Amino acid sequence: MSIRTFLWVAISLIVASVAVASEVKFYDDEIPSSLNPLYGSSMVDRRAQELYFDRVYYTDPVTNEYKSRIVINYETASMSPFSVKLYLKPGLKWHNGNPITAKDICFTIDAMLDERTPSKSAEVYREFFRGCVVEKDLVAKVEFTQVDYNPPARLNFAILPSSEFDSTEIPPDSKFSSRPIGSGSMSGRKTSTQSHFEAHRLSPHHQPKIDRMQMMPSGDPRIQVQDVINNKMHGIVSVPPSHRPTLRASSEVSMKNYDLRSWWFIALNTNHPALAIKEVRQGLNYVLDRNELREKSTGVKKGDKESHCEFISGPFVQSSPYYNRAVPVVENSNPTKAEDLFLKAGLVKEGGFWQHEGKPITLRIGMKVSLDKEAPDLINQIGNQLSEAGIDKRVITISNDEWRTEVETGKSVEKYDMVIGKWSFGLDENVNDIFHSRTQREGKLNLFSYSNPEVDELLVQFEKARREDQAKDAYHNLHSKLAEELPYLFLWKLDTKSAWRKEVRNNLITPYYYFTVVDNWSYSGR
Repeated sequence: MSIRTFLWVAISLIVASVAVASEVKFYDDEIPSSLNPLYGSSMVDRRAQELYFDRVYYTDPVTNEYKSRIVINYETASMSPFSVKLYLKPGLKWHNGNPITAKDICFTIDAMLDERTPSKSAEVYREFFRGCVVEKDLVAKVEFTQVDYNPPARLNFAILPSSEFDSTEIPPDSKFSSRPIGSGSMSGRKTSTQSHFEAHRLSPHHQPKIDRMQMMPSGDPRIQVQDVINNKMHGIVSVPPSHRPTLRASSEVSMKNYDLRSWWFIALNTNHPALAIKEVRQGLNYVLDRNELREKSTGVKKGDKESHCEFISGPFVQSSPYYNRAVPVVENSNPTKAEDLFLKAGLVKEGGFWQHEGKPITLRIGMKVSLDKEAPDLINQIGNQLSEAGIDKRVITISNDEWRTEVETGKSVEKYDMVIGKWSFGLDENVNDIFHSRTQREGKLNLFSYSNPEVDELLVQFEKARREDQAKDAYHNLHSKLAEELPYLFLWKLDTKSAWRKEVRNNLITPYYYFTVVDNWSYSGR
């Protein structure tokens, strides 16, 4: 071969490699706070971590069956104590080329069981697991705290590489949180402005068709929409309702459903002297005009046939088997009922404003800032309705970081009287940590340390349920009890829609985790 021919072939190969290289850029709500699956609590964190890591078992988005890319199968090893053996697939590799073995499975469980690992996610698994033993290079025996009739449902945690840590004590602020070594579809890193992902093809269990992905934090929704339409960006994970018509009108963009099983709420601080009274909370429920709030913040009018926003009367979306349809939704305000309940609670109205024990009631209302993109001006609309009913208010915007570190951890009891938020769930709609009394192990997401023994008992019944009908009965009764007690004013489920350019193909979106089957995604653009 002549030098000229050699150069021509070399150049052709380089050009070809560039031509087939594909990069997909998309907007998400913010930059992940952590890429370590033991840390991070936002949906952005969960989505990014799904790209970097494998979970032992995941839910197939089409069949809803539990599947695994890591494990061939499992078998019950013993009933007392209950344990299962996991048989791992051979030849699988981490991003750094090291083999995935049973040692990694057991290391991850041991790290979660280590009390020095300050992870809320780990605390959940401490309820399920007793320990883990490496029996062979590709065989791990996982010991449970009690008999479990569906082990894959508990084995849905992400695996960590044992070689990357010196101890099972895993801190939240290590380099691993920004530059992790995983085994998922993508490797990469995050910076303060974006997250980078590159295809991981060293292992046979992942062969993604997209070479690179880039996650950018969302800003002005109008700019995001135009960037996607003009092919500067390829997707938006969550499109605010008011901007969906513009994207639907584009022949080059597809709108995709993203099932988050999310519901919106107003949590009430029952430590506030007036809000501690049940009748006051019930009165506030009748102060709210949910139809008006929905129309002014999301654009959905009463009677719209294709509403992307449906009201709820309790802590589940209406499609959930746990939703109690016997509990009615309060759609419109009822000033007469509200006033009767306030008077029953001992409140007195002076000069058009309600007082408790001789003092005017002023409520400090906070809302997570990122929610304003989905329901613009909601906090002010709620404040206006309270003012019209004779309740003074002060509205405060809560940063995403403050929500994570202060509100979710129950440290804002002295700062807010009401907070507007949204909870999102996968197939597991367990709300126990939201409503159980705060203890060392329970009630980790109980925002204002609400406590009710009857509620706690229903949550225990759900945890002890061994049949689906028992679980349903416990949560149906919980729904009814919370609708009476109202530590939360329940608002609605607001559908989440993604937008992707049509050059991004086969992009099936998984409920909750989003990118579980990203290996099948492809990009046909340039």
